[in-house]
Amino acid sequence: MQVIKATILCIGMVFLAACEKQPTELRLVVPTSITDQEIARDLVELTERESRVQIVLTSIPEAGESALDSLMAGTADIALVSNTLPFREGIATVMPFYPTILHIAYREGRDASSGRTLLQGAKIFAGPVGSGSRLIFETITRRLKLDKDDFSYEDTASDEMDVAIVFSPVSPKLLAGYPDFRLFSLGSPEDIGQGSIVDAAVLLNPSLMPFVIPQGTYGLTTTPQPVVTVAVDKLLVARNDLDSSVVYDLINEILRLRPALAAKRPGLFARLSTDFDASRSTFILHPGTQAYLQRDAPTIYERYSGVAEVGVTVMITVFSAIFAGVRIFRLRRKNRIDTFYKKVIDLRNSINDSTTVEDRARVVGELRALQNTAFDALIDERLAADESFQIFIALSNDAIDRLAK
Repeated sequence: MQVIKATILCIGMVFLAACEKQPTELRLVVPTSITDQEIARDLVELTERESRVQIVLTSIPEAGESALDSLMAGTADIALVSNTLPFREGIATVMPFYPTILHIAYREGRDASSGRTLLQGAKIFAGPVGSGSRLIFETITRRLKLDKDDFSYEDTASDEMDVAIVFSPVSPKLLAGYPDFRLFSLGSPEDIGQGSIVDAAVLLNPSLMPFVIPQGTYGLTTTPQPVVTVAVDKLLVARNDLDSSVVYDLINEILRLRPALAAKRPGLFARLSTDFDASRSTFILHPGTQAYLQRDAPTIYERYSGVAEVGVTVMITVFSAIFAGVRIFRLRRKNRIDTFYKKVIDLRNSINDSTTVEDRARVVGELRALQNTAFDALIDERLAADESFQIFIALSNDAIDRLAK
């Protein structure tokens, strides 16, 4: 019995250890934007301690379509991309993470009386190919009917560029190295909602939102007046086949870390809500996100299915071993009682009609001593108090009664 109790205790300990879920590691595509990179590093740092998920960064910076390619190729699990990217099969939105603002910055002295005069003949940095800012810029050039020969692209932001078009969170660092650049406004704040060009852009691109950069945000020289532009969500996306319980845990962890994120970047994360709106997403919602929004928490089996399968396999193996051990233990007990049976029969057969009274008394004494030995074995659990033992007692008593006559 002690062996069985110890075995059951070991099973419980093994099962509890198996059910202790280790943090899930998620590979995040390194963004190309400096600000986005800083936010990604904040996530890595914050999820290193007591988190259900741990985020690590990939080695190669990628943005836009290239980042989505990495997800589809399986070299990364999650990415931060602009909501301006076109729909792609197999990519799902985890959650809108923070808003990014369209900054159209131009070198002082350029003709900014219209978008066409601003861009014509300019050296333009609009982010990498496939990025949200490049896609928006290509839309602008089509609207303004500009040909490729009317401007040239710069691969990186540098002193050579005349115009920079980037989606970025509002950050004083953004234009710190370009004191002679100004921000281009798409109208005046009072025009919003009055059928302005910004209203048209939002109508034709539901992922966009009107946004006003307040006067003096980048200093009174760069932003002497309020700047009207548009904003778009930076989405946290994943492959659609990423485990739903992992995505559920990821959302929970990000919202749990919201105070720490807001402390570092209050302008971005102060309004990050537990009931976020993902209706503007250009990608389908991940099933884990749908479960979170519906507060349909994954069941214990769904969350720990892999661990549970291992635990069940271990339990079946251990119980099979216990069953086999019990059978062996019972067989050993049976072999012991068989030895007692044989001794009773041998003693009974050693008596015949010519046996003296003294020999009969001696055999009776041996039979009683054999019974005492059997009872001692029963107390020590070397014999079982079952039918076999009862048969032995009946057999030995019958022999004693016959010899006593």
